[in-house]
Order: sequence, then structure tokens, then C-alpha cells
Amino acid sequence: MFKKILAGAAAALVMTTSFAADMTGAGATFPYPIYAKWAEGYKAATGNGLNYQSVGSGAGIKQIKAKTVDFGASDMPLKADELEKEGLMQFPAIMGGVVAVVNVDGVTPGQLKMTGPVLADIYMGKITKWNAAPIAALNPGVKLPDTDITVVHRADSSGTSFLWTDFLAKTSPAWKESIGSGTTVKWAVGVGGKGNEGVAANVQRIKGSIGYVEWAYAKKNKLSHTQLRNKEGVDLQPSDDVFKAAAANAEWTKAPGFGVVLTDGAGKQSWPITGVSYILMHKAQADVNKGKEVVKFFDWAFKNGAPAAAELDYVPMPATVVKQVQDAWKANLKDASGKAIM
Repeated sequence: MFKKILAGAAAALVMTTSFAADMTGAGATFPYPIYAKWAEGYKAATGNGLNYQSVGSGAGIKQIKAKTVDFGASDMPLKADELEKEGLMQFPAIMGGVVAVVNVDGVTPGQLKMTGPVLADIYMGKITKWNAAPIAALNPGVKLPDTDITVVHRADSSGTSFLWTDFLAKTSPAWKESIGSGTTVKWAVGVGGKGNEGVAANVQRIKGSIGYVEWAYAKKNKLSHTQLRNKEGVDLQPSDDVFKAAAANAEWTKAPGFGVVLTDGAGKQSWPITGVSYILMHKAQADVNKGKEVVKFFDWAFKNGAPAAAELDYVPMPATVVKQVQDAWKANLKDASGKAIM
């Protein structure tokens, strides 16, 4: 069933019943596979469903601001002033990694090595051939074809793009100066795909292409990922262990709204493009039952969702952070009269 859920570029998770407490959410495609899996388990356990639209972080932020969904999801944390202005609370739900994926003849999954500066030059159109000297220097002994590189990027407003461009900006001064980071940027070259699904589909279709997707999409679609060099100069393969290592030193309590960015972090075993997916909810809940159900869903996921997360190579939130999130729910989510809903 899970494979069927993931199939298709128009990924919209629809799990509804006649219960009034069914939830609606929209946003990031990065956590879509695990939210789909959790929704299956939660519906089986409670009978209540989730309608989550995998439309990208930017669209999810717009929808929660407009109050057309019960929660929004973004892989780029909102800053404290924006949260305050919109009357929103923000909490982390899951962590995972973003990987580079390629479609290059003769190159096997995990064989190719990449660095932030080389990726930045590829995405700026400065490196245009797969056998170019900077790529060859990183990959002695790998037979690289004399073929053009086709860059694939997100076409929508995307938290995955934020993580990708934030990493490139931290490792390439030229990228930082000319393009910068954000959920949307002015891409120098390439073709766009909507969602992680669209990028994955384009990379599968276009020979000589390179793109970036969440690790679960790379695995499920059998895409050829690359190694990636971290801040300590170590070339790593993606795995839940290196994602966990990247999150280990995060200072959650010092960041307003838990807004931690885990790109280019310290540690020899830290994956350099690790991301946190955030949930956005209005502090003043117009529909208390819906608000309670959203909290119950994520509380259930924190307590029961670790095996599914591990299966899909996501990283569950640490127990200490979960406790802080639970406290934040009690402190921030209120009904129309100002009474805590939990």
C-alpha cells in the first residue's frame, strides 16, 4: 500500500473518514513519506484520518496563514518575528537528509563524490561536463563520460531548496554572493520539477542530470545518490546514523520556535544537508477539536512512529526535544477564550 501512496507526481495523502476530528495539513514534500506512513498507523489506531497535501513548504506556509488548513509544514523554520506577527507556533516533527542524485551512465549509486563548492559551480553553470576537471579530481578511477550536465531544481517554493541552497551558500562564497539561499531563488541554469516527486521524476528521465531530493525519495525511486563531503573533510554516504550525528549538537532551546538549521554542521560523521521539518499551527484555535486532533496525531507519532521513521531513514526527534514540544503545546495553543486546549 505504501508504494502506491508514494506513486505519482501529484502526491496528495487523503485519509478521511466521517469523523469530525479528521485533520487537514499542507506543505513540505520532504517529510511526505513518513507522514503518509504515520497516517496509516494513526488511522488504524484511532479511526481518525489525515488529509495532507504535499505541495511544498511555501504553499504550506501560505495555507496555514490563510487558515485553510489545520496545520502547515515547512522545512525552513520561520523566524520569531514572523511567527509573532502571524500568531503561529512552530515545532519540529521529524529530521532527515537531503542528497544529490544523478543519472550518469556507468556511475553506480554512492560511487560519485561531491563537495559543496563543486555542486555550487554545477548549479551556477560553471561546470557543464561530467568529466570536467573539478569532478574528475574528486573521483580518481571513476570513468566519467564526456556528456553535458543537466541541472534539475525545484520549480516551487521549497524547504528542500532552502536546505540545499543554504548548504551551498555556506560552502561557496560565489554562490552566497550571486544566488544566496531561500525557499525560492533565481536559478542560474536548469529545469524545474514540482516537489521532491517532480525532481526525482526528471532525474530518472533525463540522462546526464543531477538533482536534489530527500533521502527517502532517492531510496524509494532507486535513484543514484552521491557521497558528500562534510565540514570536517569526510566523504560520507547518507544514512540515519549520519543524519543523527548532524542533529546531535543542535541547540534547540536557544532557537525561537525550535528553529534550528542543520546544514554544514560540525562533526566527522555529520551529514552536511540534514533538515528538520516543522509544523505550524495558529496559537488561537478556531476549531478546538481539530487543534486537539493535530496535537494527538503528532504526540502519537512521537511515541509510536520511530520504527516507521527508521525504516524510511528519517530521524525521530530526541526525547528531550519531544518534552519541550509537549510543553510548548500546553503553553501556546488556546481556544477563543484564551484557555489552553490541552
